[in-house]
This record gives sequence, structure tokens and C-alpha cells, in this order.
Amino acid sequence: MAKQTVAEQFVDILARAGVKRLYGVVGDSLNPVVDAVRRHSALDWVHVRHEETAAFAAGAEAQITGRLTACAGSSGPGNLHLINGLYDAHRSMAPVLALASHIPSTEIGLGYFQETHPDQLFRECSHYSELISNTRQMPRLLQTAIQHAVGQGGVSVVALPGDIAGEPAPERAAETALVTSRPTVRPGDEEIDRLVDMIDAADRVTLFCGSGTAGAHAEVMEFAGRIKAPVGHALRGKEWIQYDNPFDVGMSGLLGYGAAYEATHECELLILLGTDFPYNAFLPNDVKIAQVDVRPEHLGRRSKLDLAVWGDVRETLRCLIPRVREKKNRRFLDRMLKKHAEALEGVVKAYTRKVEKHVPIHPEYVASVVDELASEDAVFTVDTGMCNVWAARYVSPNGRRRIIGSFSHGSMANALPMAIGAQFTDRRRQVISLSGDGGFSMLMGDFLTLVQYDLPVKVVLFNNSSLSMVELEMLVAGLPSHGTANTNPDFAAVARACGAYGVRVEKPKDLAGALKDAFKHKGPALVDVVTDPNALSIPPKISAEMVTGFALSASKMVLDGGVGRMLQMARSNLRNVPRP
Repeated sequence: MAKQTVAEQFVDILARAGVKRLYGVVGDSLNPVVDAVRRHSALDWVHVRHEETAAFAAGAEAQITGRLTACAGSSGPGNLHLINGLYDAHRSMAPVLALASHIPSTEIGLGYFQETHPDQLFRECSHYSELISNTRQMPRLLQTAIQHAVGQGGVSVVALPGDIAGEPAPERAAETALVTSRPTVRPGDEEIDRLVDMIDAADRVTLFCGSGTAGAHAEVMEFAGRIKAPVGHALRGKEWIQYDNPFDVGMSGLLGYGAAYEATHECELLILLGTDFPYNAFLPNDVKIAQVDVRPEHLGRRSKLDLAVWGDVRETLRCLIPRVREKKNRRFLDRMLKKHAEALEGVVKAYTRKVEKHVPIHPEYVASVVDELASEDAVFTVDTGMCNVWAARYVSPNGRRRIIGSFSHGSMANALPMAIGAQFTDRRRQVISLSGDGGFSMLMGDFLTLVQYDLPVKVVLFNNSSLSMVELEMLVAGLPSHGTANTNPDFAAVARACGAYGVRVEKPKDLAGALKDAFKHKGPALVDVVTDPNALSIPPKISAEMVTGFALSASKMVLDGGVGRMLQMARSNLRNVPRP
């Protein structure tokens, strides 16, 4: 029996760790690995058109499944293209193994063609980045990389020269059991005792939730009900905490709405649950703050804490719920619920007034119709920029839908590549890419990947022929917009030329029918919607703080366009408020 090569051993270990596919672009230094994948029954090679897409797709698949995923790039420029998508995966805590194939091992350090040092280049966007310089480092080095990615949640990078990949692997004696899931982390008794005392001593408590509340919806609701706390969320917490939430007061941050800002500033105790919310200007500095997070390095890096609690949210709340005293006074909660409903009432009509006649089409209207027509278990991938605004305000989570974007890294062009990774996990599940024309055109080549693999992704393109979020940033800073205009083709015609379904919509009355037809289509589809570039209104007075950029005062900005079905929930929650 022929001895395994390093490449074959590499692929075997990935498959044993649960990896289903390897996203990448082939190249000479990758050839031994690609050939090993070709001959392996449990692993598929997904040929994308750009390595950045490969990394975004792997990151999205990891976020959907919770499993280790993998991507690959050939030596030099090939693996360098991975870096942006790997930054996003790492900051999203998505377990991704990246293979950066390398120049011949005998040429490293000699200025060889395409030479870079990938083991150094990827260190900032990974938990682990190492070079295999000798076959005897296998399989231990790869196993260590996998343990880092899974155990710490994020990226590991293995640099592998092509010549070493083709050499015979060492004997298999060193293979070990692989970690493929993360444990729960319970806080210490001392931290639980102190947090109980803080909660019992405070009359007004607010919960602010992030993506760390995934899987803890029931516990958060029970806890909030027990202590009569309004519940706000960051953008990455929306899909996990907003649905079926009678304590909802909206979202804080640059895209915030409702009463979340007031609830976090008018309480006596603010509890941050599983959030590494980056905008400390939106956090109070004159209330007590406790933070619960499974990543201890996140504790206290955004605000001064009165108590840091190291543990995952669900286990922490399970410890707290039976121990905290139930609060009887709900005046603070009721006041925040009323304020939240009033805030939403004030903007909800913006996209409904004469919408059938408004040309170009209100993007808010597009988002609301997509939300109504999408499946109950749809996956939405969202481009950075104004699509973030529309997703934050119009996509309605329900516990089954997923909303994925570059919410921590903030990269353009992420929605289409992420949709590829999401769709590969389940071809029967509806995947909708909410793309801006700027982001879509940046990695438009990978629309061909949808066609090549017949992936039934539906791209809803918000086409306002501008980089509108950047334009807004310029205006807020008191600068005239410059360099933000796009000269675009008929994207629907481009889609049809690629072999996909494509339709262009310029009138509101045609929108719902076009979306229904595209969603029914069995293969990839693109709906090119010409939208109003002036969808956002600037406040009548621009404060000095606004001129410095998006800071605290930017939260006062009026984002015309309403909040979709969130108002219905806010109105429903008001029924819980006792009448005088």
C-alpha cells in the first residue's frame, strides 16, 4: 500500500475534524492538496473566482453551522487575497482553518518568485499562524491549529510549501483526538454573589445584549422578567434577542433606533451580556456596569466596569435567575417601553407615504417587502454600508432566520461571498444576499460561482449608483461628497449574460411581483432595484460633535425610513404596561 503524502494526511485530518469543503483558487503550490481533495470522498473543493470570496464563504459557513470550515490560497498573491475575509471571520469568532500554500521550502528567504512570509502576515488575524518546514511537524502542527480555531473561536493559518505537501507523511502514530466543539463556561461563585448583590440593590436595571446571547434567548427573557429590565441589543445581537421579546427597547450604536440609548443611560445598573460593542461613546460613564463574556479579554475594554464576570451568558443566567430577588416595581421598564414605541411611531410612516409613486424606489420599502416575502428560516447576508441600516431596521428575526454580515470588521463586498458559504450548507434553505451596488460590483466575479454550482442564492441589489454610507459620513463631517458616484450597468442584464435569472425594477408597483418570481426561481437570481440615493435625511442642525464623525451626537440623527414590523412588536409590548 502506497504511503500517504503530507497533502493526503492534511486532507484526512480536515475531514476528521468535520470540514466538508475547501474554498479556494487552485495554483501550483496548492496542486498536491487539491489533488488529494479530488480523491477524498468526504471533502469537496469549491472553486471560487477570488480568494477573498473563499475566506468570506468559509466564515459564513462556520457561523451558520458552528463547525470548523476551511479555505486555501496558493503561494504569495493567492493566499494574500484571503486576508480580508480571514479578518472578518476572526473578529466574528468563526472557526476557520486557512491553508496558505507556500513557495518551495528550499527557496524561502532567497527572494524567490511570489515569496511572502504567510506565517507572519496572518498573525494579526488569527489565533495561530505557523509554517510547516519539515514533514515531521505533521500531523501535530495541523492538529494544534485546529484546536486553536475551534477552542478559541477564530482563525488558524497553516503555511505549507508545495514541495513538502507532496512528500511522504511521517508515520501516523502522533494523531490525537480532535476538539470539535467548545465547552460552556460557568463563572466563579464569588462573581455570581457580587452580581446578585448589585442587581438586588438596583431599582433600575437594563440588559444590553450581543451575539454572545446565542442560545440563551429563553434565559434572557426569564431574567428580564424577573428583574423588570428593558432589553436592548447591538447589531450582532439582533437575530438572537429581538424576537418574542416583551422587554425590547431596540438597538444602540451608529444604526440604533428606539429607546435603547435612553435605557442604557437612565438605569442604575447596566448589564452587558455577550457583547463586545465597539462604540464606547454610546455607553454611559455615570452608571454601574457589569459585563458577562466568555472571552475574558473582552471584559472592560470598552467601558469601566464595576464587575467583570467570565462565563457564557446562558450558564451565568442559569446561576442568577433562582438567586436574584424578583422586582415588583416595573415603572422604569414601562417608561422605556413607551418611549421605544413613541420613537418608532415617529418614523414608521416615512416609507409608506405615497410609496407606490416614489421613483427612484425607497430602499426602506424594498427591505420591508423582502422581509415580508422571505422564508421563515431564510438566511440574510448583508453588505456593509446602507444595507446594514435596512437589515437592522427591517429584517424581522424569529429564532429561525439568520442575519450575517461583516458587523465587526466592516468590510465591503461581503454579502455575496457569505451567501455562497451559507447556501452550500443547505441548498433547500432560502439564502438572500442584501447587496449594495458598490459591494456587489467589487466581487461581482463570484456571481459566476453561483452559476457554476447552481446555487439558488437570491441577490437583492440596492442600486443607488453611489457609496451612500461614505457620502453620508462626508456630509456629517461637513464635507462635500466626492468620489462616491458609481456608473453602473444594467445588473439584471449582466446576471442573464452569466446564465442566471435577472430582473430590473424601477417602479414600486413592480417590486413585489419581481421578488416573488425571483424567490420562486430554482437557481441563482438577481433583482436589480433602482433605489433612491437620498434615502437618508441629515438633521437640520449639525453639531460640533457630528463634524468629528460618527460619535455620540450621531445617535440623534434622523434616519428617515421607519422600522418595519418592529413597530408592531413595540405596540404589542405596550399591552403589558398597566393602565393608570
